[in-house]
Amino acid sequence: MKFIVKFFPEITIKSRPVRKAFVKQLRQNIRHVLRDHDENVTVAGNWDFIEILSDLNEQREAFIESLRHIAGIAHFQYVREFPLTDLDGIVEEAMVSYGDALKDSVFAVRVKRVGQHAFTSVDAERHIGGTLKARSGALAVRLRDPEVLVPIDIRDDRVWIIEQRIDGLGGYPLGSQDAVLSLISGGYDSTVSSFMTMSRGLKTHFCFFNLGGDAHEIGVKQVSHFLWEKYGSNLGVKFITIPFEEVVGEILNNVDNAEMGVILKRMMLRAASRVMEGVSAKALVTGESIAQVSSQTLVNLKVIDQVTDELVIRPLVTMNKQEIIDKAKEIGTAPFAASMPEFCGVISVKPTTRAKMHRVEREEAKFNFEVLDNAVNSARVMSIQDVIEDVNKQYQGEVPIVRMPVGDEIIIDIRHPDEVERHPVKVSGRQVINIPFFTLGNKWSGLDQSATYLLYCGKGVMSRIHASHLMSKGNENVGVYLP
Repeated sequence: MKFIVKFFPEITIKSRPVRKAFVKQLRQNIRHVLRDHDENVTVAGNWDFIEILSDLNEQREAFIESLRHIAGIAHFQYVREFPLTDLDGIVEEAMVSYGDALKDSVFAVRVKRVGQHAFTSVDAERHIGGTLKARSGALAVRLRDPEVLVPIDIRDDRVWIIEQRIDGLGGYPLGSQDAVLSLISGGYDSTVSSFMTMSRGLKTHFCFFNLGGDAHEIGVKQVSHFLWEKYGSNLGVKFITIPFEEVVGEILNNVDNAEMGVILKRMMLRAASRVMEGVSAKALVTGESIAQVSSQTLVNLKVIDQVTDELVIRPLVTMNKQEIIDKAKEIGTAPFAASMPEFCGVISVKPTTRAKMHRVEREEAKFNFEVLDNAVNSARVMSIQDVIEDVNKQYQGEVPIVRMPVGDEIIIDIRHPDEVERHPVKVSGRQVINIPFFTLGNKWSGLDQSATYLLYCGKGVMSRIHASHLMSKGNENVGVYLP
Protein backbone atom coordinates (compact mmCIF):
# COMPACT_ATOMS: atom_id res chain seq x y z
CA MET A 1 0.00 0.00 0.00
CA LYS A 2 1.38 3.35 -1.04
CA PHE A 3 0.32 6.99 -0.60
CA ILE A 4 1.89 10.10 -2.08
CA VAL A 5 1.47 13.29 -0.05
CA LYS A 6 1.57 16.71 -1.74
CA PHE A 7 2.39 19.80 0.30
CA PHE A 8 0.24 22.83 1.03
CA PRO A 9 1.21 25.35 -1.72
CA GLU A 10 2.50 27.98 0.75
CA ILE A 11 5.12 25.48 1.92
CA THR A 12 6.54 25.14 -1.59
CA ILE A 13 7.28 28.88 -1.93
CA LYS A 14 9.35 29.08 1.26
CA SER A 15 13.13 29.38 1.24
CA ARG A 16 15.03 26.12 1.05
CA PRO A 17 15.87 25.91 4.80
CA VAL A 18 12.30 26.77 5.84
CA ARG A 19 10.79 24.34 3.36
CA LYS A 20 13.08 21.56 4.57
CA ALA A 21 12.07 22.27 8.18
CA PHE A 22 8.36 22.21 7.30
CA VAL A 23 8.67 18.95 5.36
CA LYS A 24 10.63 17.38 8.22
CA GLN A 25 7.91 18.39 10.71
CA LEU A 26 5.15 17.11 8.41
CA ARG A 27 6.96 13.82 7.89
CA GLN A 28 7.32 13.44 11.66
CA ASN A 29 3.63 14.25 12.25
CA ILE A 30 2.49 11.74 9.65
CA ARG A 31 4.67 9.04 11.17
CA HIS A 32 3.33 9.73 14.68
CA VAL A 33 -0.28 9.50 13.55
CA LEU A 34 -0.01 6.49 11.22
CA ARG A 35 1.91 4.38 13.73
CA ASP A 36 -1.40 3.98 15.53
CA HIS A 37 -2.45 1.87 12.53
CA ASP A 38 0.88 0.29 11.55
CA GLU A 39 3.93 0.34 13.81
CA ASN A 40 6.16 -0.43 10.82
CA VAL A 41 4.86 2.26 8.47
CA THR A 42 7.51 3.91 6.30
CA VAL A 43 7.31 7.68 5.82
CA ALA A 44 9.99 9.00 3.48
CA GLY A 45 10.13 12.57 2.23
CA ASN A 46 11.88 14.55 -0.44
CA TRP A 47 11.67 18.01 -1.95
CA ASP A 48 8.40 17.49 -3.84
CA PHE A 49 6.35 14.93 -1.94
CA ILE A 50 6.25 12.40 0.88
CA GLU A 51 5.89 8.66 0.27
CA ILE A 52 4.01 6.44 2.71
CA LEU A 53 4.45 2.67 2.52
CA SER A 54 2.67 -0.03 4.50
CA ASP A 55 2.18 -3.77 4.14
CA LEU A 56 -1.21 -3.59 5.89
CA ASN A 57 -3.58 -3.07 2.97
CA GLU A 58 -6.54 -3.56 5.28
CA GLN A 59 -5.63 -0.25 6.94
CA ARG A 60 -6.20 1.77 3.77
CA GLU A 61 -9.37 3.54 4.98
CA ALA A 62 -7.85 4.20 8.40
CA PHE A 63 -4.80 5.79 6.73
CA ILE A 64 -7.03 7.96 4.54
CA GLU A 65 -9.12 9.17 7.47
CA SER A 66 -6.01 10.07 9.47
CA LEU A 67 -4.19 11.80 6.59
CA ARG A 68 -7.24 13.95 5.87
CA HIS A 69 -6.84 15.67 9.24
CA ILE A 70 -3.09 16.36 9.30
CA ALA A 71 -2.26 20.02 8.74
CA GLY A 72 0.24 20.79 5.97
CA ILE A 73 -1.20 18.38 3.37
CA ALA A 74 -2.76 19.89 0.23
CA HIS A 75 -3.87 16.51 -1.08
CA PHE A 76 -2.69 12.92 -1.12
CA GLN A 77 -2.99 10.03 -3.55
CA TYR A 78 -3.42 6.30 -3.20
CA VAL A 79 -1.20 4.73 -5.86
CA ARG A 80 -0.29 1.34 -7.25
CA GLU A 81 3.41 1.14 -8.11
CA PHE A 82 5.03 -1.28 -10.55
CA PRO A 83 8.14 -1.49 -12.77
CA LEU A 84 8.12 0.19 -16.17
CA THR A 85 8.34 -2.34 -19.01
CA ASP A 86 6.58 -0.71 -21.96
CA LEU A 87 3.41 1.28 -22.63
CA ASP A 88 1.35 -1.88 -23.14
CA GLY A 89 2.42 -3.00 -19.67
CA ILE A 90 1.01 0.25 -18.31
CA VAL A 91 -2.26 -0.43 -20.12
CA GLU A 92 -2.53 -3.83 -18.41
CA GLU A 93 -2.12 -2.22 -14.98
CA ALA A 94 -4.53 0.61 -15.85
CA MET A 95 -7.17 -1.99 -16.75
CA VAL A 96 -6.78 -3.49 -13.27
CA SER A 97 -7.36 -0.12 -11.61
CA TYR A 98 -9.83 1.55 -13.98
CA GLY A 99 -11.31 -1.13 -16.24
CA ASP A 100 -14.74 -1.22 -14.59
CA ALA A 101 -14.97 2.58 -14.29
CA LEU A 102 -14.13 3.11 -17.97
CA LYS A 103 -16.93 0.98 -19.39
CA ASP A 104 -19.54 3.15 -21.13
CA SER A 105 -17.75 6.31 -20.03
CA VAL A 106 -15.98 9.30 -21.57
CA PHE A 107 -12.44 9.46 -20.22
CA ALA A 108 -8.96 10.93 -20.53
CA VAL A 109 -5.45 9.81 -19.62
CA ARG A 110 -3.01 12.21 -18.00
CA VAL A 111 0.67 11.23 -17.97
CA LYS A 112 3.44 12.97 -16.03
CA ARG A 113 7.06 11.88 -16.56
CA VAL A 114 10.30 12.29 -14.67
CA GLY A 115 13.49 10.94 -16.28
CA GLN A 116 14.65 9.88 -19.76
CA HIS A 117 12.31 7.74 -21.89
CA ALA A 118 11.96 6.80 -25.55
CA PHE A 119 8.49 8.42 -25.64
CA THR A 120 6.99 11.76 -24.69
CA SER A 121 4.15 12.27 -22.26
CA VAL A 122 1.80 12.99 -25.19
CA ASP A 123 2.91 9.78 -26.95
CA ALA A 124 2.12 7.84 -23.76
CA GLU A 125 -1.30 9.45 -23.37
CA ARG A 126 -2.27 8.68 -26.97
CA HIS A 127 -1.13 5.06 -26.86
CA ILE A 128 -2.53 4.26 -23.42
CA GLY A 129 -5.80 6.14 -24.09
CA GLY A 130 -6.41 4.53 -27.46
CA THR A 131 -5.68 1.02 -26.21
CA LEU A 132 -7.83 1.49 -23.09
CA LYS A 133 -10.77 2.69 -25.20
CA ALA A 134 -10.55 -0.40 -27.38
CA ARG A 135 -10.25 -2.81 -24.47
CA SER A 136 -12.53 -1.31 -21.83
CA GLY A 137 -15.69 -0.56 -23.78
CA ALA A 138 -15.38 3.18 -23.12
CA LEU A 139 -17.51 5.46 -25.29
CA ALA A 140 -14.89 8.06 -26.16
CA VAL A 141 -11.77 9.94 -25.14
CA ARG A 142 -12.37 13.57 -24.20
CA LEU A 143 -9.49 15.72 -22.97
CA ARG A 144 -11.69 18.44 -21.45
CA ASP A 145 -14.00 17.59 -18.53
CA PRO A 146 -13.81 13.79 -18.86
CA GLU A 147 -16.16 11.69 -16.76
CA VAL A 148 -13.26 9.49 -15.69
CA LEU A 149 -9.66 10.64 -15.38
CA VAL A 150 -6.81 8.12 -15.44
CA PRO A 151 -3.75 9.82 -13.90
CA ILE A 152 -0.39 8.09 -14.39
CA ASP A 153 3.06 9.13 -13.16
CA ILE A 154 6.14 7.61 -14.85
CA ARG A 155 9.25 8.18 -12.75
CA ASP A 156 12.40 6.79 -14.33
CA ASP A 157 11.84 3.02 -14.30
CA ARG A 158 8.77 3.05 -12.02
CA VAL A 159 5.10 3.71 -12.76
CA TRP A 160 2.38 4.99 -10.45
CA ILE A 161 -1.26 4.41 -11.25
CA ILE A 162 -3.14 6.94 -9.13
CA GLU A 163 -6.33 5.24 -7.99
CA GLN A 164 -7.63 7.84 -5.55
CA ARG A 165 -6.99 11.53 -4.81
CA ILE A 166 -8.13 13.01 -1.48
CA ASP A 167 -8.01 16.64 -0.41
CA GLY A 168 -6.08 17.41 2.76
CA LEU A 169 -6.47 19.99 5.50
CA GLY A 170 -3.96 22.48 4.09
CA GLY A 171 -2.15 24.91 6.37
CA TYR A 172 1.25 24.40 7.96
CA PRO A 173 2.44 21.27 9.79
CA LEU A 174 1.45 21.39 13.44
CA GLY A 175 4.50 22.25 15.51
CA SER A 176 6.23 24.17 12.73
CA GLN A 177 5.18 27.41 14.43
CA ASP A 178 5.39 28.58 18.05
CA ALA A 179 3.01 27.37 20.76
CA VAL A 180 -0.09 29.31 21.81
CA LEU A 181 -2.57 29.05 24.67
CA SER A 182 -6.21 28.97 23.55
CA LEU A 183 -8.92 30.13 25.95
CA ILE A 184 -11.60 27.51 25.39
CA SER A 185 -15.13 27.46 26.76
CA GLY A 186 -16.44 24.58 24.65
CA GLY A 187 -18.80 26.69 22.54
CA TYR A 188 -18.77 27.28 18.81
CA ASP A 189 -16.35 30.22 18.85
CA SER A 190 -13.55 28.91 21.03
CA THR A 191 -13.48 25.46 19.43
CA VAL A 192 -13.30 26.92 15.91
CA SER A 193 -10.60 29.45 16.88
CA SER A 194 -8.56 26.63 18.45
CA PHE A 195 -8.89 24.57 15.27
CA MET A 196 -7.80 27.51 13.14
CA THR A 197 -4.59 28.04 15.05
CA MET A 198 -3.88 24.30 14.98
CA SER A 199 -4.38 24.18 11.21
CA ARG A 200 -1.92 27.05 10.79
CA GLY A 201 0.84 25.04 12.45
CA LEU A 202 0.59 26.55 15.94
CA LYS A 203 0.98 24.04 18.75
CA THR A 204 -2.22 24.84 20.65
CA HIS A 205 -2.59 24.29 24.39
CA PHE A 206 -6.01 24.67 26.03
CA CYS A 207 -6.97 26.91 28.97
CA PHE A 208 -10.41 26.55 30.58
CA PHE A 209 -11.84 28.97 33.14
CA ASN A 210 -14.21 26.96 35.31
CA LEU A 211 -17.21 29.13 36.11
CA GLY A 212 -19.69 26.39 36.90
CA GLY A 213 -18.40 23.13 38.34
CA ASP A 214 -17.58 19.64 37.13
CA ALA A 215 -20.22 19.22 34.41
CA HIS A 216 -18.98 22.15 32.31
CA GLU A 217 -15.36 21.13 32.81
CA ILE A 218 -16.17 17.60 31.66
CA GLY A 219 -17.73 18.94 28.44
CA VAL A 220 -14.78 21.20 27.66
CA LYS A 221 -12.29 18.42 28.33
CA GLN A 222 -14.18 16.17 25.94
CA VAL A 223 -14.25 18.67 23.07
CA SER A 224 -10.61 19.67 23.64
CA HIS A 225 -9.55 16.03 23.51
CA PHE A 226 -11.64 15.57 20.35
CA LEU A 227 -9.84 18.49 18.64
CA TRP A 228 -6.43 17.17 19.69
CA GLU A 229 -7.17 13.57 18.73
CA LYS A 230 -8.54 14.49 15.30
CA TYR A 231 -6.28 17.38 14.31
CA GLY A 232 -3.43 17.43 16.82
CA SER A 233 -1.00 15.08 15.03
CA ASN A 234 -0.29 13.34 18.36
CA LEU A 235 1.77 16.30 19.59
CA GLY A 236 1.92 16.59 23.35
CA VAL A 237 -0.11 19.58 24.57
CA LYS A 238 -1.54 20.63 27.92
CA PHE A 239 -5.03 21.25 29.26
CA ILE A 240 -5.14 23.88 32.01
CA THR A 241 -8.12 24.41 34.30
CA ILE A 242 -8.30 27.65 36.29
CA PRO A 243 -11.08 27.74 38.95
CA PHE A 244 -12.86 31.05 38.38
CA GLU A 245 -16.07 30.78 40.37
CA GLU A 246 -14.74 32.94 43.21
CA VAL A 247 -13.40 35.48 40.71
CA VAL A 248 -16.87 35.75 39.20
CA GLY A 249 -18.38 36.07 42.65
CA GLU A 250 -15.97 38.85 43.55
CA ILE A 251 -16.89 40.72 40.37
CA LEU A 252 -20.63 40.30 40.87
CA ASN A 253 -20.47 41.40 44.46
CA ASN A 254 -18.15 44.41 44.09
CA VAL A 255 -18.10 45.69 40.51
CA ASP A 256 -20.59 47.99 38.81
CA ASN A 257 -22.91 46.05 36.54
CA ALA A 258 -21.99 47.82 33.29
CA GLU A 259 -18.29 47.02 33.61
CA MET A 260 -18.62 43.36 34.67
CA GLY A 261 -18.15 41.75 31.28
CA VAL A 262 -15.05 43.75 30.36
CA ILE A 263 -13.50 43.22 33.78
CA LEU A 264 -14.14 39.47 33.68
CA LYS A 265 -12.34 39.28 30.32
CA ARG A 266 -9.47 41.34 31.75
CA MET A 267 -9.20 38.94 34.69
CA MET A 268 -9.11 35.98 32.29
CA LEU A 269 -6.32 37.55 30.24
CA ARG A 270 -4.37 38.34 33.40
CA ALA A 271 -4.66 34.74 34.57
CA ALA A 272 -3.88 33.25 31.15
CA SER A 273 -0.83 35.50 30.78
CA ARG A 274 0.53 34.11 34.03
CA VAL A 275 0.08 30.42 33.18
CA MET A 276 1.14 30.57 29.51
CA GLU A 277 4.83 30.65 30.38
CA GLY A 278 4.51 27.17 31.88
CA VAL A 279 3.66 25.75 28.44
CA SER A 280 6.11 28.02 26.54
CA ALA A 281 3.24 29.73 24.72
CA LYS A 282 4.06 32.86 22.76
CA ALA A 283 0.50 34.18 22.35
CA LEU A 284 -3.05 33.86 23.68
CA VAL A 285 -5.97 32.83 21.46
CA THR A 286 -9.61 33.81 21.95
CA GLY A 287 -12.80 33.19 19.98
CA GLU A 288 -13.96 36.79 19.94
CA SER A 289 -15.59 38.29 16.84
CA ILE A 290 -16.26 41.98 16.31
CA ALA A 291 -19.65 43.05 17.73
CA GLN A 292 -20.89 39.49 18.20
CA VAL A 293 -21.64 40.32 21.83
CA SER A 294 -21.49 43.58 23.75
CA SER A 295 -18.00 43.07 25.16
CA GLN A 296 -16.51 42.53 21.70
CA THR A 297 -16.49 46.08 20.33
CA LEU A 298 -13.18 47.53 19.21
CA VAL A 299 -13.20 49.93 22.14
CA ASN A 300 -13.83 47.14 24.65
CA LEU A 301 -11.25 44.81 23.12
CA LYS A 302 -8.63 47.53 23.34
CA VAL A 303 -9.41 48.03 27.04
CA ILE A 304 -9.37 44.26 27.64
CA ASP A 305 -6.00 43.80 25.92
CA GLN A 306 -4.28 46.49 27.96
CA VAL A 307 -3.93 44.16 30.97
CA THR A 308 -1.31 42.07 29.15
CA ASP A 309 1.82 42.64 27.10
CA GLU A 310 1.30 39.27 25.40
CA LEU A 311 0.05 38.97 21.84
CA VAL A 312 -3.68 38.13 21.69
CA ILE A 313 -4.76 36.33 18.50
CA ARG A 314 -8.44 36.39 17.44
CA PRO A 315 -8.83 34.12 14.38
CA LEU A 316 -12.59 34.77 14.13
CA VAL A 317 -12.43 38.53 14.46
CA THR A 318 -14.28 39.27 11.17
CA MET A 319 -16.34 36.09 10.84
CA ASN A 320 -20.10 36.16 11.34
CA LYS A 321 -21.86 33.69 13.61
CA GLN A 322 -23.28 31.49 10.88
CA GLU A 323 -19.84 31.10 9.30
CA ILE A 324 -18.49 30.03 12.68
CA ILE A 325 -21.32 27.54 13.22
CA ASP A 326 -20.82 26.13 9.72
CA LYS A 327 -17.11 25.70 10.40
CA ALA A 328 -17.88 23.96 13.71
CA LYS A 329 -20.13 21.54 11.83
CA GLU A 330 -17.39 20.92 9.27
CA ILE A 331 -14.70 20.15 11.85
CA GLY A 332 -17.01 18.13 14.13
CA THR A 333 -17.24 20.36 17.22
CA ALA A 334 -20.82 21.54 16.66
CA PRO A 335 -22.46 18.68 18.63
CA PHE A 336 -20.26 19.53 21.61
CA ALA A 337 -20.96 23.26 21.31
CA ALA A 338 -24.70 22.73 21.02
CA SER A 339 -24.71 21.10 24.45
CA MET A 340 -22.71 23.97 25.99
CA PRO A 341 -24.64 27.19 25.24
CA GLU A 342 -23.99 30.46 26.98
CA PHE A 343 -24.71 30.50 30.71
CA CYS A 344 -28.13 31.90 31.54
CA GLY A 345 -26.60 33.73 34.51
CA VAL A 346 -25.53 36.72 32.39
CA ILE A 347 -22.47 38.54 33.70
CA SER A 348 -23.90 42.01 32.91
CA VAL A 349 -27.51 43.02 32.44
CA LYS A 350 -26.67 46.38 30.83
CA PRO A 351 -23.05 45.94 29.67
CA THR A 352 -21.01 48.82 28.36
CA THR A 353 -20.07 48.74 24.69
CA ARG A 354 -17.60 51.63 24.99
CA ALA A 355 -15.58 50.95 28.12
CA LYS A 356 -13.67 53.88 29.59
CA MET A 357 -10.32 53.00 31.13
CA HIS A 358 -10.77 55.28 34.12
CA ARG A 359 -14.11 53.66 34.94
CA VAL A 360 -12.71 50.15 34.56
CA GLU A 361 -9.75 50.99 36.77
CA ARG A 362 -12.09 52.53 39.34
CA GLU A 363 -14.19 49.36 39.48
CA GLU A 364 -11.15 47.07 39.53
CA ALA A 365 -9.89 48.97 42.58
CA LYS A 366 -12.82 47.40 44.43
CA PHE A 367 -11.70 43.89 43.41
CA ASN A 368 -9.69 41.77 45.85
CA PHE A 369 -6.83 40.58 43.67
CA GLU A 370 -5.93 37.89 46.20
CA VAL A 371 -8.93 36.03 44.78
CA LEU A 372 -7.33 36.09 41.32
CA ASP A 373 -3.97 35.04 42.78
CA ASN A 374 -5.63 32.08 44.49
CA ALA A 375 -7.31 31.05 41.24
CA VAL A 376 -4.02 31.13 39.30
CA ASN A 377 -2.18 29.29 42.07
CA SER A 378 -4.91 26.62 42.03
CA ALA A 379 -4.64 26.09 38.26
CA ARG A 380 -4.46 22.42 37.33
CA VAL A 381 -2.26 21.39 34.41
CA MET A 382 -2.51 17.99 32.77
CA SER A 383 -1.52 16.34 29.52
CA ILE A 384 -4.28 16.36 26.91
CA GLN A 385 -3.80 12.59 26.61
CA ASP A 386 -4.98 12.22 30.22
CA VAL A 387 -8.13 14.35 30.20
CA ILE A 388 -10.53 11.57 29.20
CA GLU A 389 -9.26 9.34 31.96
CA ASP A 390 -9.70 12.29 34.29
CA VAL A 391 -13.24 12.82 33.00
CA ASN A 392 -14.06 9.20 33.76
CA LYS A 393 -13.15 9.88 37.38
CA GLN A 394 -15.57 12.79 37.57
CA TYR A 395 -19.32 12.55 38.03
CA GLN A 396 -21.16 11.89 34.78
CA GLY A 397 -24.58 10.75 35.99
CA GLU A 398 -27.96 12.05 34.88
CA VAL A 399 -29.34 15.10 36.66
CA PRO A 400 -33.06 14.77 37.52
CA ILE A 401 -35.16 17.18 35.43
CA VAL A 402 -38.55 18.20 36.88
CA ARG A 403 -41.02 20.12 34.73
CA MET A 404 -43.95 20.06 37.14
CA PRO A 405 -43.15 19.60 40.85
CA VAL A 406 -45.52 17.22 42.59
CA GLY A 407 -43.92 16.89 46.01
CA ASP A 408 -42.65 19.39 48.53
CA GLU A 409 -39.54 20.40 46.60
CA ILE A 410 -38.08 23.86 47.19
CA ILE A 411 -37.15 25.89 44.12
CA ILE A 412 -33.77 27.67 44.23
CA ASP A 413 -33.53 30.50 41.70
CA ILE A 414 -29.78 30.71 40.97
CA ARG A 415 -29.94 33.55 38.44
CA HIS A 416 -28.18 36.87 38.85
CA PRO A 417 -30.11 39.11 41.29
CA ASP A 418 -30.78 41.68 38.53
CA GLU A 419 -32.38 38.98 36.38
CA VAL A 420 -34.47 37.80 39.34
CA GLU A 421 -35.65 41.35 39.94
CA ARG A 422 -36.66 41.85 36.31
CA HIS A 423 -38.29 38.45 35.84
CA PRO A 424 -39.16 36.85 39.19
CA VAL A 425 -40.20 33.20 39.02
CA LYS A 426 -43.29 32.02 40.87
CA VAL A 427 -44.32 28.39 41.18
CA SER A 428 -47.80 27.73 42.51
CA GLY A 429 -47.72 26.04 45.91
CA ARG A 430 -43.91 25.97 46.02
CA GLN A 431 -41.40 27.88 48.07
CA VAL A 432 -38.90 29.80 45.93
CA ILE A 433 -35.64 31.04 47.43
CA ASN A 434 -33.01 33.13 45.68
CA ILE A 435 -29.35 32.03 45.89
CA PRO A 436 -27.16 33.37 43.02
CA PHE A 437 -25.12 30.67 41.31
CA PHE A 438 -21.84 32.24 42.41
CA THR A 439 -22.74 31.82 46.11
CA LEU A 440 -24.58 28.49 45.88
CA GLY A 441 -21.53 26.40 46.73
CA ASN A 442 -20.86 28.30 49.93
CA LYS A 443 -24.50 28.48 51.05
CA TRP A 444 -25.54 24.92 50.23
CA SER A 445 -24.30 23.42 53.49
CA GLY A 446 -26.46 25.88 55.45
CA LEU A 447 -29.68 24.61 53.87
CA ASP A 448 -31.96 22.00 55.42
CA GLN A 449 -30.53 18.79 53.93
CA SER A 450 -33.72 16.85 54.67
CA ALA A 451 -35.47 18.85 51.94
CA THR A 452 -35.29 18.35 48.16
CA TYR A 453 -34.16 21.29 46.04
CA LEU A 454 -34.71 22.08 42.37
CA LEU A 455 -32.36 24.61 40.77
CA TYR A 456 -33.77 27.13 38.30
CA CYS A 457 -31.93 29.43 35.91
CA GLY A 458 -34.28 29.95 32.97
CA LYS A 459 -32.65 27.93 30.20
CA GLY A 460 -31.52 24.99 32.30
CA VAL A 461 -27.82 25.28 31.52
CA MET A 462 -26.41 26.82 34.67
CA SER A 463 -28.84 24.84 36.81
CA ARG A 464 -27.72 21.53 35.27
CA ILE A 465 -24.07 22.40 35.82
CA HIS A 466 -24.54 23.28 39.47
CA ALA A 467 -26.88 20.38 40.17
CA SER A 468 -24.33 18.00 38.67
CA HIS A 469 -21.59 19.62 40.74
CA LEU A 470 -23.60 19.17 43.95
CA MET A 471 -24.43 15.57 43.06
CA SER A 472 -20.75 14.88 42.47
CA LYS A 473 -20.20 15.88 46.10
CA GLY A 474 -22.62 13.20 47.26
CA ASN A 475 -25.79 15.32 47.48
CA GLU A 476 -28.79 13.33 46.27
CA ASN A 477 -31.46 15.88 47.23
CA VAL A 478 -31.02 18.13 44.18
CA GLY A 479 -32.43 18.36 40.67
CA VAL A 480 -33.32 20.91 38.00
CA TYR A 481 -36.62 22.76 37.57
CA LEU A 482 -37.20 23.29 33.85
CA PRO A 483 -40.82 24.34 33.21
